[in-house]
Amino acid sequence: MEVSRPLRLRCSVQNYEWGKLGEDSRVARLFSRNSGAEIDPERPYAEFWMGTHESGPSFLVRAESGSPDSEPVTLRKWILENPDVLGEKVVERWGGELPFLFKVLSVAKALSIQAHPDKELAGMLHKMRPSIYKDPNQKPEMAIALTDFKALCGFVSIEELKDVLAGVPEIVELVGDEDASKVMNTTEQGGYVEVKPILQSIFTKLMSANKEAVSEIVSKLKCRLNAENKIRNLTEKEQLVLLLEQQYPADVGVISAFFFNYMKLSPGEALYIGANEPHAYISGDCIECMATSDNVVRAGLTPKYRDVQTLCSMLTYKQGSPEILRGTPLNHYVSRYTPPFDEFEVDLCSLSPQESVVFPAIPGPSIFVVVAGEGRMQMGSAIDEEMVMEGHVYFVPAHSEIGLTAGAAAPLQLYRAGVNNRVL
Repeated sequence: MEVSRPLRLRCSVQNYEWGKLGEDSRVARLFSRNSGAEIDPERPYAEFWMGTHESGPSFLVRAESGSPDSEPVTLRKWILENPDVLGEKVVERWGGELPFLFKVLSVAKALSIQAHPDKELAGMLHKMRPSIYKDPNQKPEMAIALTDFKALCGFVSIEELKDVLAGVPEIVELVGDEDASKVMNTTEQGGYVEVKPILQSIFTKLMSANKEAVSEIVSKLKCRLNAENKIRNLTEKEQLVLLLEQQYPADVGVISAFFFNYMKLSPGEALYIGANEPHAYISGDCIECMATSDNVVRAGLTPKYRDVQTLCSMLTYKQGSPEILRGTPLNHYVSRYTPPFDEFEVDLCSLSPQESVVFPAIPGPSIFVVVAGEGRMQMGSAIDEEMVMEGHVYFVPAHSEIGLTAGAAAPLQLYRAGVNNRVL
């Protein structure tokens, strides 16, 4: 078969309990349009996966070989049989594997406080606990807000941490006066080398505290904030802490939220998260792209397995607010989000009715997902075109030029994930 033609994909959904329910979930609507499956109004639809990871594979819509009844072919299997579709540089670097995983998330309640291991730690964890850490890969990631999107990400600055310890007596009660006063006595000039061991010590004590102590402290914190709410306006972080307590009662993650930057993204804004950086998505819908891995080390806000010692020892303990990306315009219709990771970049394409754009051929593979509207996709020659609509997902091989035209009725919006162009 001709390799350069884009392939339509049927993709997987994950029904994690933090997802939005039924029709309220952007993920559910995309999945239903992508697969023809009916939406169950009682069920959470959390993540829509596009790529080759075996925990949520994508399948070719047309079995490119054999009869319609033949076994569906996964994208991973097809790429392994046709590695040329990745382009030479990608094969050289990553073998026959697609290096990125593309997702849409619909978040109703907070995800766990977590971090993703670097390559070396991932290999070690996979060897030690393959049932929990299912692959040996690192997992840097980037989230682009589709709606207002809230997240905790990275540690607050030393000055903000001092304010936290001065204003949240419950934390000092849990970690002890000695560590708290060490933080109070550090200066900005002391820098990362001085602050890191103190922050690591205090955070590890907090996350390792026994359940009874945590339960009592969270309860105290809740009572104090509810009482103070009657006489003053609570800060955004305090309001968040009360929300987290409703979602995860008596969980250490409720208190640890004070240690992290509270990020509120507007649609079109993005943040990226490197290896060994703590984060937790709180609410909203986003496009997410990451290296092809599902390794997560969790320590709070979760009913799942917690690996507190691994998390506390792996974190970088860098402080300060994460960088927000707003996309760099490539032309009138396309903006590019480029994180500092080789595995991926993401383009956002917005076309008004009947407008057209061309994605030039590049030496690496792409995955396109249509999130709104409908239109036509031209593949190579003007005669070879296909209708595209919301929920359609395509794998586009390396060296393929793609033209897109929005329909007459509504704008067409889609996202493209590809290998970071600095590698190509």
